[in-house]
Formats: sequence, structure tokens, C-alpha cells
Amino acid sequence: MLVHVPNVLTAEEVVYCRNKLTESEWVDGKVTAGQQSAKAKYNLQIPHESELSKELGEIVLRALGRNPTFTSAALPLRVFPPLFNRYDAGMEFRAHVDNAIRPLPGTGFRIRTDVSSTLFLSEPEDYDGGELIIEDTYGAHEVKLPAGDLILYPATSLHSVAPVTRGSRWASFFWSQSMVKSDTQRTLLYNFDQSIIEIRKLLPDDHSAVLGLTATYHNLVREWAEI
Repeated sequence: MLVHVPNVLTAEEVVYCRNKLTESEWVDGKVTAGQQSAKAKYNLQIPHESELSKELGEIVLRALGRNPTFTSAALPLRVFPPLFNRYDAGMEFRAHVDNAIRPLPGTGFRIRTDVSSTLFLSEPEDYDGGELIIEDTYGAHEVKLPAGDLILYPATSLHSVAPVTRGSRWASFFWSQSMVKSDTQRTLLYNFDQSIIEIRKLLPDDHSAVLGLTATYHNLVREWAEI
């Protein structure tokens, strides 16, 4: 399931993040790559242990917490601290699959990466190339969103970032361990939830159909969730 989540960050938050990132040190993006990904990855990143990365990561996490679409699509149990990357002209990330398990920095815990997310921090007109290309059963999908918008997709997907040919592409990226491990089940629940939202626009909340569908949704979550 691919879900476009618009306006995760406000325009003011995007500007703040951009200004902070402009002043920061960037390092080789291979520092967070796995063995296979390191051979395909050519970009820059903010050091994940830096105070700036932690500050901006908190801004992203707060924005996710107030966004019902992200919650509905990801059903997050844990979210990996957001990272920040940059692709200048000539940089790319060739086709790869994200690591299945990642240690949570500063803790003794690990996270299973069920859902991948990219939060765009550059406007599409600011760079050429740099599309996020996600492959699934129906082919390759090219994604290039406005600054502040997020794309959410299964971490099992083969994906890449096309070479940037002009300008610079900045983004935040992270993974979520979902309460519902199966992408098929998450997709069913997301579509179910979105349908309930539409039905509530037509019927009162205490209508028997609304109550019945809402109860069924939560009982399915209760059946499938792992916490």
C-alpha cells in the first residue's frame, strides 16, 4: 500500500527545518546503510547522533502524532527516530530493500521495519530527477511530492532514488514497526477506516450502521494487532 499524506509539516516547520539543515554538517549517507545498500547509496546525511538530528526528529514525530492519516495507514507501534538526507547533482540511491531489523539508538531495543516513510523537505521545482521509485506488483511508481508531504509504503518494497541532475533534494526518512505486521491487513484496515470517515459525513455518529462498522473495525484491529 502506498499512501500520500499531505501537509505533515506546516510551511513554517518546513522553513525552520530547512534553515537548521543549511547550517549543519553533512556526512556520507553510507553510515546508516546495510551491507547491500552501502554499495548502492550515494548521498549525504545529518549525523543521527547530533543534537540537530534529535531536535528536528522531534518536530517530525510531533507532526506524525497529530496526523490521523499517518496513524490510520501505519498503525505505528514504534517509530524509528527520523533521519535527514540530501541528494545533490549526480547523487542517487540504486534499487535496494531496507534492512528488516534496526537497533533503536540509545536503547537496548530493536525495531522491525514494516513501513518506510519519506517526508519531502524540498519543493519539486527546486531539483530535477530525484524521484523516489517504488516497485510493487503493479510496476514502478515515481514519487516527487511538495515539501511537507509524506509518502508511506511497505518496507518490503524494492525502491530507489533516481539521480539528481539539477539542484538538491532534501528529505527526512524513517521506519515504523506497525501493530499490524501484514501489509495486506493494514491495507484492508486503512481502506475500512477511510470508508467509515466518509460514512460519518452522511450519517450521525449514533446511527446503527456507523456504530456497527466502527465496532467491526476495532475488533479487526484487536484480532490482528501485536503489541
